[in-house]
Amino acid sequence: MLPTLVLVGRPNVGKSTLFNRLTRSRDALVADQPGLTRDRHYGRGRIGERPFLVVDTGGLEPVAKEGILFEMARQTRQAVAEADIVLFLVDGRQGVTPQDKIIAEQLRRTGRPLLLLVNKAEGMQRAAAGEFYELGIGEPLPISSAHGDNVSEMVELALEGLPAQESAEEEESDHPKIAIVGRPNVGKSTLVNAILGEERVIAFDQPGTTRDSIYIDFERAGRHYTIIDTAGVRRRGKIDEAIEKFSVIKTLQAVEDANVVVLVVDARQTVTEQDAHIADFVLQAGRALVLAVNKWDGLDDYQRETTKRDIGRKLHFLGFAKLHFISALHGSGVPGILKSVNEAYAAAMAKLPTPKLTRVLMDAVEKQQPPRSRFRPKLRYAHQGGSNPPLIVIHGSALDKIPDSYRRYLERTFCEAFNLQGTPLRIEFKSGKNPFADKTPRPLTESEQRSAHRARIRGRRLYG
Repeated sequence: MLPTLVLVGRPNVGKSTLFNRLTRSRDALVADQPGLTRDRHYGRGRIGERPFLVVDTGGLEPVAKEGILFEMARQTRQAVAEADIVLFLVDGRQGVTPQDKIIAEQLRRTGRPLLLLVNKAEGMQRAAAGEFYELGIGEPLPISSAHGDNVSEMVELALEGLPAQESAEEEESDHPKIAIVGRPNVGKSTLVNAILGEERVIAFDQPGTTRDSIYIDFERAGRHYTIIDTAGVRRRGKIDEAIEKFSVIKTLQAVEDANVVVLVVDARQTVTEQDAHIADFVLQAGRALVLAVNKWDGLDDYQRETTKRDIGRKLHFLGFAKLHFISALHGSGVPGILKSVNEAYAAAMAKLPTPKLTRVLMDAVEKQQPPRSRFRPKLRYAHQGGSNPPLIVIHGSALDKIPDSYRRYLERTFCEAFNLQGTPLRIEFKSGKNPFADKTPRPLTESEQRSAHRARIRGRRLYG
């Protein structure tokens, strides 16, 4: 499971700015206005080779007794309960406030590990943050979420005592782990039972029946699998119960823990924005994917064509995934899912030899050169840098100028050449260092200076 970092503090202390920096995104709205974030926001961060989950919360106003501030505080307390470590942000420009003292007291009572961050501390030394010792929750660490000061040091400190997730290479020899994800009431538990061939988990026609991620081991055709039945991930504004809020992060952790994700959508409803959000999270995690369109039985031809167009339009970025139209209740189409899971797992764990990778790269460049800016990028050779998902590292010069469109062209070329069906593929560019970049030029001798001077005079006479 990925470690979970929860950002807590008063409104407008910079939690969303720090969230965007940790996740390298702009997913959280940021403005100089308190209370902009009202619900919890989940994202994925990474420092070095270490991934983690980040939870942005609304401001914690301990004095609020009702209204939106009370609801924001209630959700923040629920987020703290599921944290591996709580990052308590205070404002270095305002100093210690009465609200900070109340929040610090509440956080101490939870018993969760705490790290005190003094934000908006651009140029501030550690000694200048000394007044925050009176909060009684350890040494304050000055940071700047806007400029990035001490943020990397803070993350390393936060993750120091937490167990690391197993790497993809360590999991490679293990059996496939399959996470079944989707919105509530799309038939995930029914699909799990259909795959297992028994009533192993409760399936009921009511959203929210499954509250936790359930890991089930089974064998099929002599091969061992683990299937993970997850709770439905609904739109954040629709999540009301405290127990269900715990389910969201359990589902996200199950995606991270899996090798292959089966995304289940409801054929009798339009593909929603939440379906696309779940698919995007799976894509960001780099997991192999199979798309299952459930409740296909009973639809007429017009409804089926409409559903196919809807999926093609709203989930077009999942073109690498196998698509299955199934009825989990009646079992039609279900056997093909496990076959696609095996193919996706094999593609995610594939070994790609360096000579063949380089040949495919040279053929792709010969067919279509990368666009030229000041200098044309030169792609020299490629090798595999990892698996689950497959990572291809390309070496050359001026590779930082390659646009995303050419990157996607190379991704398609490699997937076709190695028949990588069902898994995303990532490409990393590494430009060679100019050996003369750090060398200072040798000073000219007197005779060389005179020769250069005469050359400049001749040039002015010839060309004015």
